[in-house]
Amino acid sequence: MREKNFKIILSIVIIVFAGIISYEAYTIYLIQESIADISIKQTTQEISTENLKLELKQLEQRRASDIKNISSLLEESSSQLVELKKDVSNIQVKSQDFTGIIEEVTKAVVSVITDVSQGSGVIIRSDGYIVTNVHVLEDARRIRVITSDKEIYSAKLIGYSKTTDIALLKIDADDLHYLKFGDSDDVKPGQRVIAVGNPAGLDFSVTEGIVSAVHRKVRNEDTEYIQTDVPINPGNSGGPLINIKKEIIGINNFKIGGFESLGFAIESNIVKDVTDEIFQKLEEQQAQQNQTQ
Repeated sequence: MREKNFKIILSIVIIVFAGIISYEAYTIYLIQESIADISIKQTTQEISTENLKLELKQLEQRRASDIKNISSLLEESSSQLVELKKDVSNIQVKSQDFTGIIEEVTKAVVSVITDVSQGSGVIIRSDGYIVTNVHVLEDARRIRVITSDKEIYSAKLIGYSKTTDIALLKIDADDLHYLKFGDSDDVKPGQRVIAVGNPAGLDFSVTEGIVSAVHRKVRNEDTEYIQTDVPINPGNSGGPLINIKKEIIGINNFKIGGFESLGFAIESNIVKDVTDEIFQKLEEQQAQQNQTQ
């Protein structure tokens, strides 16, 4: 009986022990599976993180490229807008047949009166520098300038070139309206122009015409002229020939007597070269005076 009970108890112990071992083995299996699953998840997460970093980098590169392209488009659009404004302005002026610029242009034109003659001039700097013809000042002992607002100034001769018939005057005034030089090499036959001056004492008269020829040489001189059909009369000499952009493209100089519509203006590039040379000499003189003081 005891032996039988012992066998029964031993069998139970073996079963319980086997169950415990099986449970422990299963538990270890579950732990290993969990560890493996965690490793897979970590690996997947690492891969996902790397992919995310790569995508972010690519996105940043595309963003930088887009910003660059947008900036380039903005610059191009801004440039096109400026050109468009210029074109619109020119179209508006052309449609008004110079009327849109006459008032502004005449503010920069002056009457040049001496004790022996009368002519015209144009202000080229706001501090009172004026271009005219040398022959307007010939034999003069006194020079006066009258502006469009009827102000009268005494003028001083700063320099001149007899070869080109260009003289530079100075009046004691500031903040004057002035005109800029245009490029006379860009002037074409057929281009519409105006002349502003004081013919026969009729101050600030405006005449209109077209360019007949460019780089014209007359009187066996080296000076080149713009030939126009704009009426030029005594008193117009020294006044500006103006294009649609309100630029000085020439200084009216003379006409051929006995013929109609044969006026000539000294090309603006020549005038600018002469005035630049005079300004340079003036600066050198002022520098020398400062050194001696």
